Amino acid sequence: MKFKADIDVMPLEALLDPQGKAVTNSMSNLGLPEISGVRIGKHITLFVEAKDKSAAEAKVDEACKKLLCNEIMEYYKFSVNEA
Repeated sequence: MKFKADIDVMPLEALLDPQGKAVTNSMSNLGLPEISGVRIGKHITLFVEAKDKSAAEAKVDEACKKLLCNEIMEYYKFSVNEA
């Protein structure tokens, strides 16, 4: 079976996010002072062949831990659905 995974990788809350800080500061300059606390991360989509959803989730989790996310500085969450 073929599955599609949607993965969100974000910086840990305890760490500084320079990109998010720069965007937050720019919001006032753009006339949007109501917007604050911007955090910048990445969104990844991929397809995986697996016998079932559970096996697909295990493969996506492994990919996140081994390559897609630096768990020292980031956390991730994902969803897997049939493609």
